[in-house]
Amino acid sequence: MMFDDRVDAGRRLGAHLRNLGVTADVVAGLPRGGVPVAAEVATVLGAPLDVIIVRKLGYPRHPEVAMGAIGEEGVRLIDTDLVRHFGVTRAEIDAVEERERDVLTRRAAALRGDRPPRTLTGASILIIDDGIATGASASAACLVARERGAADVIVAAPVGGSDAVRRVRGADRVICLQQPVDFQAVGEYYRDFGQTTEAEVVELLEKTNEHS
Repeated sequence: MMFDDRVDAGRRLGAHLRNLGVTADVVAGLPRGGVPVAAEVATVLGAPLDVIIVRKLGYPRHPEVAMGAIGEEGVRLIDTDLVRHFGVTRAEIDAVEERERDVLTRRAAALRGDRPPRTLTGASILIIDDGIATGASASAACLVARERGAADVIVAAPVGGSDAVRRVRGADRVICLQQPVDFQAVGEYYRDFGQTTEAEVVELLEKTNEHS
């Protein structure tokens, strides 16, 4: 299955979730690429849209490989097996985390402005990304949601590797439209996988929540 773009993926994922009977008090996208998908899901399900901001911690010599992730509320996850396998030092981890924490703080300010995160105490939340490659970012987002008091946490994405889906921690349920066994990269399943800008995320948050 190929998706035209993130909007197409979001509409298909939203329809699938609706057919499964999934409901949520809040739909939260992972900036930046997960937000266009989440906006379509929120529209289909008639739920308000928010963001949970997380950052992948890339392996120093191969930044595309996630050795962990951080998130709002001070959340921090480290893949200890991977770190040990590659011989990553504590100093290297701290340096990557410091850099990504700075990016996370600036992105939160840019995307939220003066708006606080939506209240999640006792709520059900649906966390959406454009794909699940390693499960690190989704796991960090689940921990953020739990820290904010969410009672039910579902992670959903248009595509994800079956092994990565099993590695998502902190979710009550993980749903993917497709889980190819030969999964390599999220972008391979999109005809248009261009970058989403912060301005586009802000616009989607405002537009989707106009009547919520």
